Amino acid sequence: MIENKKATNRKANSILIQGSILAAASLLVRVIGLIYRIPLTRILGDEAMGYYSTAFQFYNLALLLSSYSLPLAVSKLVSAREVKKQYRNSRKVFVFALGFGAVVGTIATLVVYFGADAYGRLNKTELVAIPLRVLAPTILVFSVMGVIRGYFQGHNNMLPTAISQVVEQVVNAVVSILAAMYMVKKYAGDPAVDAYGAAGGTWGTFLGACAAAVCLVVIYVIQRPLFAALWRQDTSDYVESNRKVMGAILATVLPVVVSQTVYQLSGNIDVTVFHRILSERGFSASVRNQWWSVYSNKYVLLSNVPVAIASAMGTAIVPGLIAEYSRMNFEGIRQRVASAIKFNMLIAFPCAVGLSVLSGPILRLLFGDGSALSARMLSVGGVCVVFFALSTVTNGILQGIDRMKVPVLHSAIALGLHVILLFVLLKFTHLNAMSLVLANVFFAFVVCVLNWRSIRKYLDYRQEIDRTFVRPLLASLLMGAAVYGLHALLAHVLRDSAATVLSIAAAVPVYGVGLLLLGCLTEEELRSMPKGTTLLRLLRKLHIRL
Repeated sequence: MIENKKATNRKANSILIQGSILAAASLLVRVIGLIYRIPLTRILGDEAMGYYSTAFQFYNLALLLSSYSLPLAVSKLVSAREVKKQYRNSRKVFVFALGFGAVVGTIATLVVYFGADAYGRLNKTELVAIPLRVLAPTILVFSVMGVIRGYFQGHNNMLPTAISQVVEQVVNAVVSILAAMYMVKKYAGDPAVDAYGAAGGTWGTFLGACAAAVCLVVIYVIQRPLFAALWRQDTSDYVESNRKVMGAILATVLPVVVSQTVYQLSGNIDVTVFHRILSERGFSASVRNQWWSVYSNKYVLLSNVPVAIASAMGTAIVPGLIAEYSRMNFEGIRQRVASAIKFNMLIAFPCAVGLSVLSGPILRLLFGDGSALSARMLSVGGVCVVFFALSTVTNGILQGIDRMKVPVLHSAIALGLHVILLFVLLKFTHLNAMSLVLANVFFAFVVCVLNWRSIRKYLDYRQEIDRTFVRPLLASLLMGAAVYGLHALLAHVLRDSAATVLSIAAAVPVYGVGLLLLGCLTEEELRSMPKGTTLLRLLRKLHIRL
């Protein structure tokens, strides 16, 4: 019994390590994305960035429908066959998924390219077709790349995905800035200069994806001898038919596509409802684009940085859950679920509080934006970090225990309620852009509640509340009060930017001390985290016991 429990803990720790690798890469990618958006926003301005983000809404939807689900789907199918040592069937899934990705990616690319004008007319922003056509070929690249990433993830190897993500974002950042500068200079004086500037920014997305795809292919070629050795070890007599493999791919991809599409539809519906209702109320396209840019390129961008960790953990937990579920090891599943949720909350709470209490200083530091609207958006919407982090990781849990349709239903319910709330707020109140934030928070909250009920039902899971939610929240609130006071004090003697940087830097140790004083972590949990053993030795030298 003791050995089984130790094995379960080791497996849960492995998930944390793999998740930490992907989380660290995802966080780095988000930080790079945040950093390059700062000069990009300053080069283009809010109106051009409005075209930029509106183009991405349609592009992201097409990406979801064609390829975004492929890494998770391929990972799930490969992992299920690897557990049974059906290595040749695993390879067959990979080959067929590559063909599937190439076909749907090509179709989606053509739809976006030739449908760009219609999308612009729908949103009353006709010039958005210019950057959208530049984005279109990126979908095909991502379709093929997603399959390769999923194949590695199915072998519980997150490193290739992590490396390719960083390469992709670095190239994206450099090319986006340089191309935007070139396009703004080339089309200076042209009435469509903002749209052409936005198109320059989208060139980085395409070339970044190409660089990441090349990186993944190189890694695959290097590791192919290892895969070939596994294929030769396959002694199973069972070989899946082509029809069955294709059916398995479709059966796995479609629920994930629908689930993720509902999330993305939220953004597409938001942009359409926002522009059309406020247009009817007499707001110009220039004003609407500026408001939408503040929401999508500042509020959403900043709040998505910590959510990247939840997305990485949701991806990392799936193969392990599939393995445990195939053995009907519910104790192991519950252990993994508890570890993933707690890890996410330890990150989400301080990020949410930090964004809320330092919203104004952060926006002034990054974007030179001192407007009350931007600060209010980030301050009120900071809470969405917790809800989106929890809803993302719980989606991964439900998909990992083969409840693929459940997140789809929950997201659809949340979307319906979200649209109703957004329509009412835009139509009958003067909240305007703040309506987007409130509806966004409400959507994530509803998904959390529904997912939580289902996990409790299907796994007979009882969440530990005190150390997972209450104590990290208290530590985060103490941190928030400390850094708010510190910033107010430093602002009297230093420049605002210096005071903000020092306050953010102080937040990390203050939160860490709060976690220790409140007993949020056990020794086993700390040891399982990156550099946790080193930190544990340091705490013992300081005579601090957990």
